[in-house]
Amino acid sequence: MHAFDYARPGSLAEALALASNGRRALFLAGGTDVIVQLREGRRSCDLLIDLKHVPELTSITVGPSGALEIGAAVPLAEIYEHPVVRRDFPALVDAASIIGGIAIQSRATLGGNLCNASPAADSSPALMALGATLRIAGPAGERTLPVADFFVGPGQNALQPGEILVSVRIPPLPPRSAAFYHRFIPRNEMDIAVASSGVYLALDDAGRIADARVALGAVAPTPILVPAARDALLGREPGAEAFAAAGEAARAAARPIDDMRGSVAQRRHLAGVLTVRALENALRRIRGAQ
Repeated sequence: MHAFDYARPGSLAEALALASNGRRALFLAGGTDVIVQLREGRRSCDLLIDLKHVPELTSITVGPSGALEIGAAVPLAEIYEHPVVRRDFPALVDAASIIGGIAIQSRATLGGNLCNASPAADSSPALMALGATLRIAGPAGERTLPVADFFVGPGQNALQPGEILVSVRIPPLPPRSAAFYHRFIPRNEMDIAVASSGVYLALDDAGRIADARVALGAVAPTPILVPAARDALLGREPGAEAFAAAGEAARAAARPIDDMRGSVAQRRHLAGVLTVRALENALRRIRGAQ
């Protein structure tokens, strides 16, 4: 393992200064991936910057409108145990509670899961379905980016040199709306998604679909939104016919690969099946809240 220095900044300004000092830096949020990668020689750095003591990155806040802001270094267990998350954003619980085991969840973070930019990550489709945005800070100041635009390739994200993912912001869900995340794994011991679907569904006063989002994981080089699935749902009665059309659109949008976890044909099929089931469960959540 290549030798490196360790720094533990206590503020965002200090972290940004360390990240911009010209040395090859890596960030540690939870460390469940980066420590393994460093130990195995798959990554190297001159400076490891521990973000666990930066207040902006380690807090969960709820704004007056009901918007949720989660620091990038908040552990997953703290997220899915938070009462507001459990009550108002159960789709985030769907995803956060299945990323690794309980021991991992006490350290692993939402920001780390996003920055790893795995096509099969569980948090990405759920957050895309929820319309989440990212607060990013860097040498040029701060910017906001939709989660859907954060991934540029397998293992590659849109952070520029010296930038830090500060937090994830999820807007409040309007009345008569819900989201759901669903994945397929071959067995519990192999918990990386073969395919996954995160969906958002909103109904108008007449009970028709007023808005929708469908996001897929593990079926393309990056997590993807499926605009055609949204188009297949808008203005229709929520139910088997509309959901089947959205599932077919999801299947058509999938661009998977063959690997040890699944074949192209299996993943395309699952993209459709999981989308239908996620929509059915989102609808159940809406009706359960009415």
